Amino acid sequence: MSDYDENESKFLRKAKENPFVPIGMAGFFAIVGYRLMKMKSRGDTKMSVHLIHMRVAAQGFVVGAMTVGVLYSMYRDYVVKPREAQKELEHK
Repeated sequence: MSDYDENESKFLRKAKENPFVPIGMAGFFAIVGYRLMKMKSRGDTKMSVHLIHMRVAAQGFVVGAMTVGVLYSMYRDYVVKPREAQKELEHK
C-alpha cells in the first residue's frame, strides 16, 4: 500500500514541478478521443490516413505543451529568480 502512495505522490510532485506535462497528456487523450469519435464520419478517407492525422495532431499538441513548459521553466529560472535575488540584495 505504501508503494502506491509513494507513486501517487511522486506523480503529483512532478505535476506540480512542471504543470504542462499533465496538460499535454490531457490534450493528447482529448485529441485522440475526438478523432476516434469523428472516425465514423470520415467519408471516403482511408483509415490509415485518418490515423496518421490523429497521431500528428496529438503529437503536435504534446510537443507544443512541452515547448511552452520549457519556456516557462526558463523564464522562471532566468528572469524571475534573478529579479527576486536582486531585490533581496537591494533591501539589505
